[in-house]
Amino acid sequence: MSHLPDPLESRQPDHEILPLFLKRWSPRAMTGEPLTEGELNQLLEAARWAPSTYNEQEWRFLYGRRDTDHWPVYMNLLMEANQVWCKDAGVLVVIASHKVFARNGKPNPVHTFDSGAAFENMVLQAAEMGLVAHGMAGFDRQKARRDLQIPDDYEVEAMVALGRPGDPASLPEELREREHPTGRKPIAEISCEGRFSL
Repeated sequence: MSHLPDPLESRQPDHEILPLFLKRWSPRAMTGEPLTEGELNQLLEAARWAPSTYNEQEWRFLYGRRDTDHWPVYMNLLMEANQVWCKDAGVLVVIASHKVFARNGKPNPVHTFDSGAAFENMVLQAAEMGLVAHGMAGFDRQKARRDLQIPDDYEVEAMVALGRPGDPASLPEELREREHPTGRKPIAEISCEGRFSL
């Protein structure tokens, strides 16, 4: 049973939006239970329907499920600070993106942007399913490229921990204090009409 806070109780948008956007946050507390193959496929299915330039679909999702031979390989990519809580994840994912257009081999300037859209689809689906999806930058990208044999024409973008929500009491104290949904900057701080004035 999850003891995580309900983000809809603490987050209030300034304008009406779908509750799913408020429901999505990045907890760390997980139970250590595996995800089913069906659950993982639902998350990947959501990701694959993201928009992309020329429908390139540049994103690639490599993963290691707990209790498999792949799990320690993925765990060892993480910084120690992330290993502390990711040990209770059900799946660890590495996101890579193709840096060149498949149709002509020219550089694709938005491969990272498009892969971010696929990541967002995945985490929104996870929120809807009541699962944890926590994106991370704290891992060794060179080691990921080497150990997972990622070709040079792919960028190693990020990692994601997927799992079932757990009890924040299972986290170290410094992480326990941060285990709550965060707020957002007002629209006036992130957008402007005309020239850049932020």
